Amino acid sequence: MPERSAPSVRTRQLARDLRRLREAAAMTGDAAASRLGWSSAKVSRIENAHTPVTVPDLRRLLELYRVTGAEAERLEDLARTARQRGWWAVYAETLRPDEATYIGLEAEATSLHCYDALLVNGLLQTEAYTRALFKSASIMFPRGEVERRVQIRRTRQLRLRESDRQSLNLSVVLDEAVLRRQVGGPDVMRDQLLHLVEESELPNVVLQVLPYSAGAHAGMSGTFAVFNFPHFKDPEVIYVELMSSELLIEDEKNVYQYTLALNDLRSKALDPGDSISFIKRIIDNS
Repeated sequence: MPERSAPSVRTRQLARDLRRLREAAAMTGDAAASRLGWSSAKVSRIENAHTPVTVPDLRRLLELYRVTGAEAERLEDLARTARQRGWWAVYAETLRPDEATYIGLEAEATSLHCYDALLVNGLLQTEAYTRALFKSASIMFPRGEVERRVQIRRTRQLRLRESDRQSLNLSVVLDEAVLRRQVGGPDVMRDQLLHLVEESELPNVVLQVLPYSAGAHAGMSGTFAVFNFPHFKDPEVIYVELMSSELLIEDEKNVYQYTLALNDLRSKALDPGDSISFIKRIIDNS
C-alpha cells in the first residue's frame, strides 16, 4: 500500500509541526520553497502529510526556521520513525487506506474514547460476533476475506492486555441499541454481552451504557472516536467513520466540539456499575 494513501500518525504530527514552524517564521510556503531551492509542491506535500520528509530535508527546514535543541531532536525522531511499518502492513491487500489509518491511530494512542451507536466496539467484540458482522457484510468484501478481517480484529484487541506502559486505556459509551441488536443470533449475542461484562473488569476499560430513556443527546449524528496522544504535541484526534471512508478532525475548534459531545454522552449514560447491571438484566431476559 503506498504510504501516501495512509500516512502514519507520526507523519501527520510532523507535517502539522512543520506547518506551524513555517507560519511562526512568518514565511509562506512559496517563500520557504524558494529559500531551499525546492518546488512549492514539495513543501505542500510535506505539510499535508502526502510525502514523509527525509531527515536531511528536515534538517534544512529546521535550519531555515531556526529550530534547535530539544525541539529539533524531537522532530528528527519523528522523521526517523514515521516510515516504520506496523503489524497491519502484512494485511495491505485486505485493509482499505482508511482502515489502516484507524489501526495506526489506535496503535499509537495511549487512550481511546468512543461512542458506539450501532455495533459493539471492535476492541470488545467476541470472535463469533466479529465473524457474524463481516459475513453479513460479505457483499462488501471479496470471498475469503472474512477470516483475515476477524484475525485483524483479534490482533487489535491485544492492546488491552499489554504491559501497563503499552496498554491502551479504553473508555466506551454504548447505545442501548447496540446491546439489543441480534448480531449472529441469540447465542452469539448472549456470549457477546457476557464478554462485555468480563472486559469491563479490566483496569484499563471503562464501559457505560446510554439507555433509550436518556432521550436526545449530542451523539445523535453517529459513532465517533477520540484518540489521545500525550507524547505528541497535539494530544487529540477525532475519527468519524463513514460508509467507505473516514473523517479525521484535528483542528482545535472541532476537536473541542466533539469533546463536549463526549462529555454530554457520558453525563447522560449510566455509570459503569449501573451499566454492567443493565447488561446483566438483558442477559437474564435473553
